[in-house]
Formats: sequence, C-alpha cells, structure tokens
Amino acid sequence: MNEPLTVYTLPNCTQCTMTTRAIDAADLPYTVIDLTTDARATDLMHQFDYTTAPVVIARVVAWSGFRPDWIAKIAALRDHPTLTGE
Repeated sequence: MNEPLTVYTLPNCTQCTMTTRAIDAADLPYTVIDLTTDARATDLMHQFDYTTAPVVIARVVAWSGFRPDWIAKIAALRDHPTLTGE
C-alpha cells in the first residue's frame, strides 16, 4: 500500500497522538489534517457522522478513534500484490 493514510486530528487529543505514534511504528505514510484549522475537513467529518477524533481514511476503509487493530491490518496489507498493482 503506497498511498498515504489521512489522519484528521484535534490538538491535545490523546487518541490522535496514540494513532499517529502507532502509524509511525508501523512505518506507514500519512498526512495529518488539523480539524481546528480546516473548516472543509470538519464539514466533511460531520457529513459522514464522525464525532470522535482521530478519523483515519485509508484506501478502502475509514475509522474513528484509536484502532491499533486497523493500523496493524493496513500495515500487513501494505505489500500485498493486489493493493500495490503488481
């Protein structure tokens, strides 16, 4: 999996920090978007009924909150041929 994850966060959010640390430990690429500075991102999260930060968007899955199980699944699939296009 070569596409970076997108992590929507809030300042001083413990679950956000735990999530980005777990993604770092899994050596996955990601982009962080601060929901307090990006009104369009905040509106998008509301449209999809996410009420808890962080919200993580991957290619085919999205979740909110600290989910080390999902991070591990994404990391395990990172080099899978059907996801890398090989």
